Amino acid sequence: MNSEYPLDALVRYRLRQWPQCPPGLKQSSARRNGWLRGRPVDKSTQCLPFLKLPGSDRLKTLPDGLWLNFGGTPEDGYVDIFAIEACGSVDNFFDKRSRFAASTHSMLAACPVPWLVAPVAETDPTPRWRITGLLREEPRKALILPVRDIRVLYGLKAKHYDNFIKTQVPHAHEYFVPMDTLVAQQGHEDPALRELVSRASVTANFLTSC
Repeated sequence: MNSEYPLDALVRYRLRQWPQCPPGLKQSSARRNGWLRGRPVDKSTQCLPFLKLPGSDRLKTLPDGLWLNFGGTPEDGYVDIFAIEACGSVDNFFDKRSRFAASTHSMLAACPVPWLVAPVAETDPTPRWRITGLLREEPRKALILPVRDIRVLYGLKAKHYDNFIKTQVPHAHEYFVPMDTLVAQQGHEDPALRELVSRASVTANFLTSC
C-alpha cells in the first residue's frame, strides 16, 4: 500500500479516478436515469450527496465513495446506490457496516443544489441534474430521494480481510476486497474487481437481464 498519503486521502485520490459508473456495471445509454459519482468528486465542489434517515438533519452517512443510479419519473423518483467504505480497523469496519445494516425504515439520498448544477466532469460540461432524468428544470432546492437498493463494497486491511473470509459471512448487499486492491493505481480497471462489482447489478439475480 502506498504510504505517501494517509489512508483516507489515498482512498479519495484513487476513487476520483474511477468513472461515473462503477466499474463492472452498465451505464444508461439514454443519458438519463444514469449513474453519477457523488463522492468523491473534484475538490472544487464542497457540497456533495449524502445519506440520511427521514426527519434527521444531523445524522448523516458520508461514504468514502458513493455512486447514485437515478430512476423512476419526476413524480415518483428513486435512487439505487453503490457505496465504498475503506476500513482501517476492525472497530471502524463495524461502525461503517452498521450504517448499512438491513432495516425496516427507509434511507434517503440527498443531492445538494451545487452538486446538481455542476458539470458531470472536466471533460463533460453537462450539468448533473440533466443526467438524473428526474428534474425538468435547473433545481433551486436539494433533490432528496428514497433509496431503493443499496450495495456496499468494503476495503479491509489484509489481516482483517483474511480473518473475515475465515470467520464471517457477508450479507446479500455486501462485497469485500483487500485494501491494496481498492487503492491500487488504475484499480478500477482490474478485471477481478470489475467482475466482483458486476454482481452488484440489480439484474444480477435474474436468469436474463432486461
